[in-house]
Amino acid sequence: MKLPGYYTSGQFAHMAEVSVRTIRYYDQQNILKPSYINESGARFYTDEDFVRLQQILLLKYLGFSLEDIREMTINDTDYHLMQNALNLQLKLIDDKIEQMQLVKQAIQDTSREISKNHTVNWSQMLHLIHLTGMEKSLKTQYQNASNISARIRLHEMYSQNQTGWFPWIYHNCKITDGMRILEIGCGDGTLWNENMAKLPQNISAVLSDISEGMLRDVRRRIGSDSRFSFQAFDCHRIPFASDSFDLVIANHVLFYCDDIAKVCCEVSRILVPGGRFLCSTYGASHMQEITALVQEFDSRIQLSGDALYARFGLENGAELLAPYFSEISTQLYDDALYVTDAAPLIEYILSCHGNQNQYLLERYQDFRRFVEKKTLKGFHITKSAGLFICRNKI
Repeated sequence: MKLPGYYTSGQFAHMAEVSVRTIRYYDQQNILKPSYINESGARFYTDEDFVRLQQILLLKYLGFSLEDIREMTINDTDYHLMQNALNLQLKLIDDKIEQMQLVKQAIQDTSREISKNHTVNWSQMLHLIHLTGMEKSLKTQYQNASNISARIRLHEMYSQNQTGWFPWIYHNCKITDGMRILEIGCGDGTLWNENMAKLPQNISAVLSDISEGMLRDVRRRIGSDSRFSFQAFDCHRIPFASDSFDLVIANHVLFYCDDIAKVCCEVSRILVPGGRFLCSTYGASHMQEITALVQEFDSRIQLSGDALYARFGLENGAELLAPYFSEISTQLYDDALYVTDAAPLIEYILSCHGNQNQYLLERYQDFRRFVEKKTLKGFHITKSAGLFICRNKI
C-alpha cells in the first residue's frame, strides 16, 4: 500500500537518478536510513530524505569518501538545518572552484615551462601535487564553517540578552578613526559583518586565522572593503613588527593555544605602548546543562577533550594575563539560553570537539527523541562568558 508522503526505494532511486543498489548501500553504511520500514521489511523515504541524499551525492561528486560524508552530515528533517547545510555546501563549491582554478593555472605554468626550457621545474611540479590533494583540507574547512555556524545560530536563536554577543564585543572595542586593528582567529568574520555600519571609515583591520579556508569565507562576506586585509598565520609567531597595532582582539581563542604565555608575549610586542588587548573566554559553569544532557543519554560522551575554561577562563584569565599587561579589567556578559526546539541544540552538540559523534550518529533518532522530550517545555542553559580588557605596558 502506498503511504502518503512516502516513496518506495525504487521510486526514491528513480527520482534521484541513482540505482536502488546505491540506496540500499547507503542504508547499510548508515549514511541514509529510510524514514519508515514496514512489517515486511520494505523501505520508504520522504522529501526530507531526498534533501539529505542531495547532500550525499554533492559531497561524493566533490571527491569525499563515504566515511567523510557520514561525519559531515546528519540525518535531520529540520528545514532551517537543511537551509544551513545548503549554504555551507555553496561555500564548499566556491572553495572547490577556486582550488581547481589554482590547479589549472599550475598545469598551464608547468606546461609553458617545459615548452620554453625543455626541462621540468620540479618545485612547480611539487606545488601541483599538493594542489591536487586538497580534499582533506576542504573537509576540514567545511566542518569548521559548519561548527562555527551551529554555535552562533544556537546563541542567536535563544539568547535572552537582546544586545547580542558580537555587538557587545564591538561596543567594548571602542574603535575610533585611525586605529590599527588585528583580530586573531577571526573565524567567519561575524564580529565585523554584524557591526559594519558602525565601523569608522579611516581604520585598518587585519583579520587573521590559522585556516586559509576560513579567510576565504571572510573575504567573500566582507568583499572589497579597503579597510580590511587578511592573513593566515599561527598566533604564536605573529608576523608583524613591534608597535604595529592599537588594538588586538582574540575572541574565544586563547584557550586553544598551545603556549598562552608565548601568544601574550607576541601580542604585547606588536601593540603600541598603552594599546589594548581584548580577549574573551568562558567560565566553569558555561553551558553546563548541555554536558549533563549528553552524559545522561550516554555517560561516555565528552563534548571537549579539554576543559577549555581551565586553560584560560574567567576564573584564571586575569592571573595568566598579568605578567604581560596592565590595567586588566573583566567585563561579564549577562545571558542565558532558553531552548524550545531540539534541532538547533542537537546541531550544536554535534559541532563540539569531543567524542560525541562516535556515540550519537549510530543512535541519532534515539538521541533526537531524547532531546525533544528535554526541550518540550523549554530547556534552560547557563551562559558564563566575558571579556578581559588589557592595557599594554608603557
